[in-house]
This record gives sequence, C-alpha cells and structure tokens, in this order.
Amino acid sequence: MQNVINQTIVFVQETLKNAEAGHDWWHIQRVWNNTKLILETEKADQLVCELTALLHDIADSKFHHGDEQLGPQIAGDFLTSIAVEQSVIEHVKNIMLNMSFKASLGTINFHSKEMEIVQDADRLDAIGAIGIARAFTYGGFKNREIHNPHIPIQTKLDKESYKNTTAPTINHFYEKLLLLKDKMNTSTAKRIAEERHKYMEGFLQQFHSEWNGLK
Repeated sequence: MQNVINQTIVFVQETLKNAEAGHDWWHIQRVWNNTKLILETEKADQLVCELTALLHDIADSKFHHGDEQLGPQIAGDFLTSIAVEQSVIEHVKNIMLNMSFKASLGTINFHSKEMEIVQDADRLDAIGAIGIARAFTYGGFKNREIHNPHIPIQTKLDKESYKNTTAPTINHFYEKLLLLKDKMNTSTAKRIAEERHKYMEGFLQQFHSEWNGLK
C-alpha cells in the first residue's frame, strides 16, 4: 500500500505544481491529513480513502471548462498504470464524481463510507481560517469583487447556478461555506467543524462591521 501512496504523491505533486493556490498540493496534503485523522475513529477501506484524498482535485472541473469527467479519468488512468486493483479504481472514481458540494446540489449516483470520510476531509479544508484564505484566493484568481451589498445572496442554488455563479466572495460564505458544518458525516469532522464554523462567523461579523464603518 505505501508504495502505491508514494507513487501517487509524486504524481499529484507534479501534476498540480502550477495549480491555483487554493487547490494546489498543500490543499491535497491537508485533505489527506484530515482523511487519516478521521480514519482513526471510522472503519473504512484506508487505501480507497487515501487515494481519493490525494487524487480528488487532480483536474478540478472549475479549472477545466466544467468537465466533471476529466478528473476521474486522469485518476483512473494513473492508478491503472501503477497496477492498482480495478475495484479500488472504480471506487475512487465514483467518489470523485459524487463527493463535491456542487455534486450534492444535483443527483448523487453513488454513496459509501469512504466517500463520507473524504468528503468530510475536503469540506473541513473549506471552512475555518484556511477556508477563509482559500475563498479569497480563488476570488482573486477569478477577479471577483470581495463584497457588493447590491448583489443578493442566493440561498437555494441548483447545481448549474452554482457552477456558473460570479458572485462576490462574501456571498460564497452564505451560499456554501456556512452550510458545511451541518453537512458533515463523521463525528470527528462534526467536532472540528464546530470550531471552524464559529471562526468564520466571527470573521464575517468583523468584516461587515468594518465595511459599514462601525469599527
């Protein structure tokens, strides 16, 4: 198993060496570490979980013209090239296709304990201090406004609307990030998410106070 993991690390580091900073190797490493932490208290296929954590953003659709099949395809081709068992490959690909927040706004065609674990690990990296940093990094990458009080928050986005949004970064907190705490699957992730959620709430309170000239 360790040899497969090591080869995957090298592949991911090389593939994502020029990635946007919120979806680069360091994001992958944090999600991988979160996955291993959750696995300490959850029973699941460790190889499937770790491989999915390492490969889940190998070709994120939002950086590839919305192509949701490309990432799983690249992951599958790579895992095949290093002789990973086909059942493991299919499991990894199915999780990648269904684990994202965007996917949850549409029809989910697959579910497993392993998906719950990696999904939680990824979502934990989207909230708290790092989640805030990543949100504004991506917003800057897309040249979006930080905040515009004249652009309303959309509380009931469907999958296509979410994919195509160009709303300011602050809207993203209300349209996704603040919703993640209640979507965690595992007890470990739920515990960690509580504190990170509170941190974001405090940040937003301070942000709006400063925006309105109150502090």
